[in-house]
Amino acid sequence: AHDFRSTSNDSEDTELRFVTCQSLWNQVKSKTQQIQEDLNKQLLENLVSFLSRSHSDFQEKTTEWTCRMKFREIPTAALVLGVNVTDHDLTFRGLSDVLQDNITPYVALMEAKDCPGIKNLMQKLMGQLMNCDIDVDSLEDEDGVQVSQNKIRCSMSSLISWYESVKKKTDSETPSKKRNSSSRHWQSPPVVVIFKDMESFATKVLQDFIIISSQHIHELPLVLIFGIATSPMIIHRLLPHSVSSLLCIELFQSLSCKEHLSTIIDKLLLTSRFPFKLGGKVLQVLINIFLYHDFSVQNFIKGFQLCIVEHFYSQPLSVLCCQLVDIKKRAYSLSHDQCENIRRLPSFRRYVEKQESGKQVALLTNDCFLKEETGKLLEDLHVYHENYVSILRCLHVFTSSLPKYPLGKQIRELHCACLENRVWETKEYESSLQLARMLNKTDLVTMLQQCVEILMSSSGKEFDKATEKLKEFLTQFQNLEVAEASQEQDVSVSSQKELQKKTDLYHLQKTLLELKESRRSKKLTKFEMLRFEVVDYIDSLVRKYLVPADDRTLHEIVYFNTTTVLRGHLNAAPRTALHTALNNPHWYLKNQALKCDGGGISNKAPDICIVYKLHLECGRLINLVDWLEAFSTVVMAAEEPNADAASSDQVDDTIHARFIRAVSELELLGFIKPSKQKTDHVARLTWGGC
Repeated sequence: AHDFRSTSNDSEDTELRFVTCQSLWNQVKSKTQQIQEDLNKQLLENLVSFLSRSHSDFQEKTTEWTCRMKFREIPTAALVLGVNVTDHDLTFRGLSDVLQDNITPYVALMEAKDCPGIKNLMQKLMGQLMNCDIDVDSLEDEDGVQVSQNKIRCSMSSLISWYESVKKKTDSETPSKKRNSSSRHWQSPPVVVIFKDMESFATKVLQDFIIISSQHIHELPLVLIFGIATSPMIIHRLLPHSVSSLLCIELFQSLSCKEHLSTIIDKLLLTSRFPFKLGGKVLQVLINIFLYHDFSVQNFIKGFQLCIVEHFYSQPLSVLCCQLVDIKKRAYSLSHDQCENIRRLPSFRRYVEKQESGKQVALLTNDCFLKEETGKLLEDLHVYHENYVSILRCLHVFTSSLPKYPLGKQIRELHCACLENRVWETKEYESSLQLARMLNKTDLVTMLQQCVEILMSSSGKEFDKATEKLKEFLTQFQNLEVAEASQEQDVSVSSQKELQKKTDLYHLQKTLLELKESRRSKKLTKFEMLRFEVVDYIDSLVRKYLVPADDRTLHEIVYFNTTTVLRGHLNAAPRTALHTALNNPHWYLKNQALKCDGGGISNKAPDICIVYKLHLECGRLINLVDWLEAFSTVVMAAEEPNADAASSDQVDDTIHARFIRAVSELELLGFIKPSKQKTDHVARLTWGGC
């Protein structure tokens, strides 16, 4: 994040921009956490229900548990979370909190990187479980056995002994203390072991742990949860049948990451609650990174928060964003510099050019008049956002029901299309209208009903007439049913009578040709005419309210459109960054002593930077002796000419050691490698500029 207060010293509202940015950041963070909790709520409830069934079987020693114990089956939940691995931590953290708050204090989270062997897994498991005792005072049982990972041998028998001692300690508590603990946790709480990344675990480790655990399942209420990123079939690929048969597996599926992203966009971007908005190209960059890189919703949210920081850092007028939240409490205490910044905005210039000459002069010279006009324009921008979201949802109701989805199935795709261009001028929109004009009556009535609900729930005040018009269309469709049914019956009866009158072949053929011709040139029915009216009316609403944000005055205050800055932060270019750091260390360290002009080499630079810049001047093979002499020359340039000659040998040894370390670091970074052609040479591996 940027430091607002250290860069914009000439700005009068720097502190207010920083506070506003921080407040908006916190609002977005809390809202996203609430959304994710709501999305995971059903999944967590299903897992709790699964644990409840498994635990009740163990506690009551029912026939089902006895049968399962006989076959040594371990209750196992296969939790399929998808390939967005970076989002799994949040889900497991929420699951662990729910379990520890309501069910059991004994929850262990296992990761493959910490468990290369069964011994490491048991150490990690016992270490986590023994640190989550019900009471801190119960670290010693009644026999004086110290419950510590360092004192107890890590084995399943030790774990069972510890569990029995803790359970005995809990049962012997006072009634009041026992009542408080039982209100949160179950009696004889299960031991839940969560394997966060099952695919990454070594097969031997999983097999050994499952086999050992199954032999003690009658003594320890163990429940396993496998976090799976790919497919449930990975369980059978990693484990042979003799091991997988020891698991009583139940499958759980989380919400897909695409649906998760759609909900985030719907709650964060398609709302007037948050005044900050993303431009079409910026939003498309974040969506492309999501779709083509990691499917991570967390990274999308971080990108959104990064856009907030960049917008408030680079846009001096971004402080006016907070004025869009509450129109009535707005205070236009704009300074003269802020008024000048408003006058420099391209959208405001276009607005001034459309006004009459007298108003143009007032807007460009009178600050008081400009403040009043700015208030009106900001209010219009706020109303535009409210109306835009409502009509966008209505348009999505129509486009998402069409075949082939010309404008996309998800509302985020439609939103990007409306932000970037005038959507009614695109070919996709024209094809969508053509398909909408062929909808059947049932689908059309259903869509109109959904649009009426959207407009009635909207906070926009301009949709009363639109709502009445849509209700009128619904009434007309209902009236058509009876009229069309009676009309079709009359036409069929009259045509049958006409055919019965003329029995000869000539007149019969003539009559059939006339009927065929009349069908070709027949006029539109009342339903078709009404369907055209509905589609045309929706089209008029789109043209009125879905104007691109770039066409609105003062949109620069609210919308962030700098895609180059965003790509620079999110699309990593490690070679370029590494070259910049080694070739110009002043860029990152901000030390004036490291600044050198004309491509020179500063003797104050780190050793690896000096060695790197010298190696850029060499060819394919680099002579280590010549390289050392050049390095020594640059470094010794900082020494005083009258230095003691007695210490020259020590200096040479020190420089030699520094050179060897710098060359080793370059080799580690992949810039050079040892050469087999000459032992005192190294080969250069990188070429070309960055």
